[in-house]
Amino acid sequence: MSSTPISLRGQVEPFHVMEVLKAANERARTHGDVITLCAGQPSTPAPRVVRDAAAAALASGEVLGYTDALGIPALREAIAGHYADTYGLTVDPAQIAVTTGSSAAFTALFLAAFDAGDTVLMARPGYPAYRNTLQALGCRAIELDCGAEVRFQPTVAMLEQWAHRHGTPRGLILASPANPTGTVIAAAELAAIARWCEERDVLLISDEIYHGITYGEDAHSAWGSSRAAVLVGSLSKYFSMTGWRVGWAVLPPALVRPVELLLGNLNICAPALAQVAAVAAFGAEGRRELDGHVRRYAANRDLVVTRLPELGVAQWAPADGAFYAYADVSHLTHDTLAWCREVLDATGVALTPGVDFAPVGTGRAELDGSRWFRLSFAGATADIDEAMSRLAAYVQSR
Repeated sequence: MSSTPISLRGQVEPFHVMEVLKAANERARTHGDVITLCAGQPSTPAPRVVRDAAAAALASGEVLGYTDALGIPALREAIAGHYADTYGLTVDPAQIAVTTGSSAAFTALFLAAFDAGDTVLMARPGYPAYRNTLQALGCRAIELDCGAEVRFQPTVAMLEQWAHRHGTPRGLILASPANPTGTVIAAAELAAIARWCEERDVLLISDEIYHGITYGEDAHSAWGSSRAAVLVGSLSKYFSMTGWRVGWAVLPPALVRPVELLLGNLNICAPALAQVAAVAAFGAEGRRELDGHVRRYAANRDLVVTRLPELGVAQWAPADGAFYAYADVSHLTHDTLAWCREVLDATGVALTPGVDFAPVGTGRAELDGSRWFRLSFAGATADIDEAMSRLAAYVQSR
């Protein structure tokens, strides 16, 4: 009897946060006491104006069929207007591809720009789906150890050093604010990195999905320094529309047609209803509601940072933006995968182990994800406070 064949690319590493979320959902069914701090998503619905637009589109009887592979013109124009209003950048809507979440944007970009065997650099710790998707496509995802001394972000000096030793990479993925650390790259450093990439024909993919959620200096767009870069955006984070599955990429002209062809084959188009409704998210009414969420995230961030020492935590990432606290708990465990399971079983608080963001044994020991965990503070302030109390009591009891 023959076995079912499974390709090497099908044996991708798990996205551990999804495994934790599955366990948390099961505990919620059996115990009803879960506080979910593992998933990187807002606890609020889409803005009222977006929900109203979706309801109106459904009520109208409009046929919500396939759209152009690159998205409906109204949404591409709204996204272009967003860049003009937010960054003072002129973006041609023809260079914008609307995608099924930012995840589809990354997949299409990796396929369009890189061949199997190409080397793409990223930060460690960093978002695991970059690495896992690149590896599934046959690319070499190389992680640069980015510790507290460089604020958990790559620098031009690090890129120069790597290129001197190994040769010029094909691409670089940069995230600011970053997941899991929340760090924002200073404008001057971002500009220097963008210039370094453009001068060497290294494709810079700038993940800007957490833009709009910062607690000091605003995040800067890579197109402020180099039009050779690709920008990736999303309605999932600041816009509070995670499950609507709408993201986008802003592309240099040479990549527009390849990405269009790939999206048409892989996805056909992003969800039509979500695209129609999403146009309203960029208006003033929606932004007022969304900015209120950011003020709550800021309060939650201050609360978490104040209370982390109650867990004995002495080191955490700066959390300049996004809605995460990434903390070193090596005084409690050297296996946060097991520790997070134990915490969920004992307290009902769901946390994400750092092995998602810095796989065990792949770089500097002090950055090893077995020593760190990520906590999302995107929920209600009362829930965050209760979760921190449960965690403190658990740690103190041990």
